[in-house]
Amino acid sequence: MSARLEKLASEALGELSGASSIDAVLQLKTRYLGRKGEVTALLKELGSLSPEERKKAGEAINTVKASLEEAFDEKAAALEAGGRAARLQKERIDITLPGRSVRPGRMHPVTQVMEEIEEIFSGLGFDVAEGPEVELDYYNFEALNLPKDHPARDMQDTFYVSDEVLLRTHTSPVQIRVMEKERPPLRVIAPGTVYRRDSDITHTPMFHQVEGFMVDKGVTFSNLKGVLTHFLHSLFGDKTDIRFRTSFFPFTEPSAEVDIRCVICGGSGCRVCKGSGWIEILGAGMIRPEVFKFVKYDPEEFTGFAFGIGIERIAMLKYGMDDIRMLFENDLRFLRQF
Repeated sequence: MSARLEKLASEALGELSGASSIDAVLQLKTRYLGRKGEVTALLKELGSLSPEERKKAGEAINTVKASLEEAFDEKAAALEAGGRAARLQKERIDITLPGRSVRPGRMHPVTQVMEEIEEIFSGLGFDVAEGPEVELDYYNFEALNLPKDHPARDMQDTFYVSDEVLLRTHTSPVQIRVMEKERPPLRVIAPGTVYRRDSDITHTPMFHQVEGFMVDKGVTFSNLKGVLTHFLHSLFGDKTDIRFRTSFFPFTEPSAEVDIRCVICGGSGCRVCKGSGWIEILGAGMIRPEVFKFVKYDPEEFTGFAFGIGIERIAMLKYGMDDIRMLFENDLRFLRQF
């Protein structure tokens, strides 16, 4: 019994010295000291010994058992301490490093410009209206004096969902929807997203516009010029040169395109203004009587004007950009400037 006990203790301590994890120590402890362990098996053999031998053997087994328990506990504690030290070393924080700041979110430059435009027109008494981006052909074209065979439809580069449903190419359909529901006097702007099949350094398939219109008795082209001049001076400064050029739009007559002196080169000529010194900023005109007939307004009683502004173009000019794609690439280094 003494030799077996000595051999068992030696084997247990040898295996314990090679254990590299707490789980391995626990498995060894169960194997040697558990209810079905090897030391427990020796205790069960005591019944076959004489009383004198049983006493000596029992004392020896209990001594070895206590010694092994202490060895197992010390090994487990040492492994736990070593693991804790390793984790602390791995997870340590260098308090001399600068803190990680959380950058606050900011509004996109297009959103900033749109809100500035809304604020200017709100100061002139204009209301803000919205309409659907997936629009009917009737509102996007027909009610704006663009029948099915009108060649100006080709200028829109339209995304069609079906023959009668499309992604709106401008926010002008909101003008029709508002006039269908309300009677003059009306002063309304309609900002929103529009879609056209076009993409280059100055165009993108999805962009933003603000449609504006005013309808009342006695509205003239002079009112249109006054409103747009105030708007552009508020946006770009009182010293900004403005000019109105004759143009054509199916839903306005007379029509004009409005230019400002190039804010990038000051009028000397550059890539943005294509060397002309001027930049087209918006289109406008007096609403045609044919459009009023679609919304059951009497053109003998009411007159009005309408205009359309591209938000991205305004943003490019305000912030000195020469490529519209910069607004949609989501480069945080660029966006954080605004």
